[in-house]
Amino acid sequence: MLSKLSVRNLVKAYPNGNSGITQVLDSISFDVSEGELLSVLGPSGCGKTTLLKIIAGLLEPDDGQIIVEGQQVETGHNRVGYIFQQESLFPWRTVRQNVEFGLEVKGVSPEERRRRSDDIIKIVGMEGFENHFPHEISGGQARKTEMARSLVVSPDILVADEAFSNLDAQTRNYLQEEFLRIQGLTGSTIVFVSHNVDEAVFMSDRILMLSNRPARIIAEYKIDIPKPRVRTSQECLAYRSKILDILRVEQQKAMSESKLKPTVST
Repeated sequence: MLSKLSVRNLVKAYPNGNSGITQVLDSISFDVSEGELLSVLGPSGCGKTTLLKIIAGLLEPDDGQIIVEGQQVETGHNRVGYIFQQESLFPWRTVRQNVEFGLEVKGVSPEERRRRSDDIIKIVGMEGFENHFPHEISGGQARKTEMARSLVVSPDILVADEAFSNLDAQTRNYLQEEFLRIQGLTGSTIVFVSHNVDEAVFMSDRILMLSNRPARIIAEYKIDIPKPRVRTSQECLAYRSKILDILRVEQQKAMSESKLKPTVST
């Protein structure tokens, strides 16, 4: 069966400031099936954000390919929507105006923008807040608005970089459930980066584990637990324990090597 997204032998390095380079990604390859939610976990600074930016066409790899539905895409493509780690709504634009921004850039007519933004605002549950500005809505509502902005331009692949990292625990749990509900309605294929193991086990169909830099895939877990899941179930806790053991080893390597090597922001 044709994969929705294929990542092939991605390599990326950055100058390290000492007339050398620091390799970040080392021949990363994987496939994502249509409608799958794949989470990527790994030590801090191992290259997860770099990986997402390359998939989304925001960053050029040194080597390797991104293939969407069997077709190779180049840097600058618009086949993938991106939900950033930091809140990225324009503060001078309302919820609706933020959602419609990508459609405006594409030259979509006002009537069509309105129709499409109405549909996606309803899906994400932001009806009644269309004319509110970002400072007038909660952090959770801002995240749903950002998701709507990514989805309204019709990408059926999303990448999300620590989408809930700056939220309180209660809001984060709620948004995890909302994220899954919205995915169920839209059928989106999602690559989700997280540092939160509980979150990844609760949400994911599959989890990839990256090593300390240079990042390689060192483990893969298919989460064979029916959804909706119970966070505290024995099945979830068993996956959590296995994944934490791997992360602990890789994080120790990262901390040890950081004392010897210059770091790069990824």
